[in-house]
Amino acid sequence: MFIEQAYNGNNTWWRVLITTMLTAGVFIANFITYLFITKEQLDQAYKSMKAIPSNWALIINLTPFIFLLGMLFFLVKTLHNRDILSLTTSRKKIDFKKFFFSFGLIILFSIAAFAISYIIDDKGIIWNFNLIKFSILLLISFLFFPFQIAYEEYLFRGYLMQQIGIIVKNRWFPLVFTSILFGLFHSANPEVDKMGYGVMIFYIGTGFFLGIITLMDESIELALGFHLGNNLIAALLITSDFSALQTDAVFRYSGVENPVDMLYEMLVSIAIVYPILLFIFAKKYNWTNWLTKLSGNIENNELIKSKKNIYNG
Repeated sequence: MFIEQAYNGNNTWWRVLITTMLTAGVFIANFITYLFITKEQLDQAYKSMKAIPSNWALIINLTPFIFLLGMLFFLVKTLHNRDILSLTTSRKKIDFKKFFFSFGLIILFSIAAFAISYIIDDKGIIWNFNLIKFSILLLISFLFFPFQIAYEEYLFRGYLMQQIGIIVKNRWFPLVFTSILFGLFHSANPEVDKMGYGVMIFYIGTGFFLGIITLMDESIELALGFHLGNNLIAALLITSDFSALQTDAVFRYSGVENPVDMLYEMLVSIAIVYPILLFIFAKKYNWTNWLTKLSGNIENNELIKSKKNIYNG
């Protein structure tokens, strides 16, 4: 009943339009700019970003998400007359154990995968650890990244998935649409320019993975934990000269002229790691009825209300 939680609020079309434009407008504007900007202008923008000290650049990049998340919560609460719980889960309360389990699991898998890759071939990976710089990075990451990942999950897997779902009256379309949208809105990242559009498979695939665990678990708790763990690892463990955010991570990837290896590792995550994580989640939380939960129809508001009346009667 996760998508059906949207029926708890006021879903007049103009309310949905205002909330979407005010909260997703930054992604839309960024994507449109990327489509029309020249290669020279894009390279200049990337150079300007690199000229800013890494920690300040990280703060500048992540600060807007604090306000965007606050705006999303405010509009859902006031314009749609919904509580944030309905945007988070179909259950009566948030299960923080699921968040921390997913968070710990992806960190464990990421570190293990990196260690194996490093042992097999450490070409292009250099030690970059500086205690003072890393400590500052660690503090900034734990202060700011939760807002960024919460904004993206509450927007894509929460608000948009629910609102689109009750419009089209099924589950498969919002899953596909928000996953592709999630990937496209990351197309302006420097990684795409350096590694090619093949990296979009990773972004869109990650969107599908997050959407699947959201629909199967009827909440975004697992998605929140995974997304935060993944982004923290990306910032703290290894950075590269062409990544979206330059950080003082423990390692630096110096293979700028041959980024195909990094793209290969990202695609391995899609093909191997994600299915393993899905299997673990499914076993731990006893997921069943996959076809219905991922592609079934959405019941209309009147039918849901009648069922609640029968149950309460």
